[in-house]
This record gives sequence, C-alpha cells and structure tokens, in this order.
Amino acid sequence: MSEPAIRRSWLRVAHETVLLHLGLFYLGTVCLLWTPFAMALQPLLPGSLGRQLGRRVISWNFHGYLRFLTLIGACRFDLRELDALRGQGPLILAPNHPCLLDAVMVISRLPDVACIMKAGLMDNVFLGAGARLARYIRNDSPLRMVMRATEDLAAGSHLLVFPEGTRTTRLPMNPLMSSVGLIARRAKVPVQTIFIETASPYLCKGWPLFRRPEMPVTYHVRLGKRFEPARNVQEFMRELEHYFASELQHATLPDFPASAASPRRHDDAAASAERG
Repeated sequence: MSEPAIRRSWLRVAHETVLLHLGLFYLGTVCLLWTPFAMALQPLLPGSLGRQLGRRVISWNFHGYLRFLTLIGACRFDLRELDALRGQGPLILAPNHPCLLDAVMVISRLPDVACIMKAGLMDNVFLGAGARLARYIRNDSPLRMVMRATEDLAAGSHLLVFPEGTRTTRLPMNPLMSSVGLIARRAKVPVQTIFIETASPYLCKGWPLFRRPEMPVTYHVRLGKRFEPARNVQEFMRELEHYFASELQHATLPDFPASAASPRRHDDAAASAERG
C-alpha cells in the first residue's frame, strides 16, 4: 500500500473513532441530564401524566440522537414506515433484534410506547430513572410483566416486545419466545411485525460498545404483516416464527459476531402464567 493510501486509511480510522465517541457522548449526556428531572418528577406526577411525559421525552431524545448520528455522518436511517403506526390505537410492536439501536429507532418515531426492559437496565444510572418515569415494564417477573403489559395496552399505548428475547445470535433469527403471543391473547391486541435490516454488525450481540464500525452504518426499517390477537398461543407462535423466518431469509443482515444459543429463561414461567 502506498504512503498516501496508508495516510488516508489512518485518517479514516481516526475520523470514524471520533464520530463513534461523539455519538456515545451525546447519548450519555442527554440521558444523564434527564435523570435528575425524571427522579424528581416520578413521585410528584400522577401515573398517567408521568407516563405520558416520560415517554414523550424519551422519544424526543432518541429522535434527536438519531438525527445527530445522521448529521455527523455516522449512520443513515430509513424509518419512515414507522410513522404509519401513529394514532392507530394499541398494538404490540414485534421487531427482529439485530442490534442495541433497535428500540431506539422504534421509540424515536412513536411517542407513546411501553417498552419491556431487562431489570438491570431499569436500574441503570443512565436509563433507569427515565424508564421508571415512563412506566416501562421490568422483565424479571414473567407473570407481573404480562399483567403490566396488558394494563398498558388497555390504556391505548403501543407495546414494544422483541420476540427473540435478546439480540440475534444466529441467522436469520433466534427462536421466538412465547410471551408475545401470551400478551396478545390476554390483551386481545394485534401484533404488528417490524423488520430491521442492516449489513453492519455494529452493536450486535458480542460487539463491544467502543469498537469502531465502518461508517456510515445504514439501517432500514419496514413494516410486516399484522397478526390478529392469538387464540391459541402455541399455534400463534408457530405461525409467527414461520413468518419471521420467511421474511428474514433474504433480508440484509450482518454476520453476527456471537453464536451463543438464545436464552429462553422466561418461557417456562410464561407458560405457567398462561395456564393461570
């Protein structure tokens, strides 16, 4: 490689490294700035008002974050199809889950989304206070999770559930978890499938937070089929899994850096909740 080519390569690496840290700094700063306000407002505001304010602020912050990534040239996002879901009443939003930005992309376009989150994230210093004000739902108790999700949908919100349960670790997807079908059956709410496509492994399972990807990273989000509420959860999940596999078979997806089997630690408990 010639000296000018080596110089251009090093400049590109340095440039992309700066963009990576700028993006992370922006998101961390926004979350930390909102944290003390969210902590102070949670005990003061009625539940419905706190939920509405918390979700709108998170949506607005995520929208600003993605715009920032676009402006600095780190990422490109095509999320226009999500706008069609606004004002459509309660829906369970069920995307595939290639990377950590998936929830950010969906929530950035929809102002009233309840999100099922890992319990550890609900206690996180960056995200916890805002998530609690927005009345996001912890996933550490499957029965309570299903009940909370059903109540939230009854209030007219969208509910974001990743049927894979964790980020994808194998192509085209992990086995699906039954909780999405159980919630749909109990809440009598349709399931709107969403497909997130990217060729980059950035922030996929096993990708370190500060590892630099090739930029710009491009994401495309499209709406899939809408399923009517489940009557039989097992049959519903078989149909949903077959549909996901068919739609993702030829989708643009990365070679995932991790190959561990998907955890299904809530399935048995979810089945118990269904029987209850």
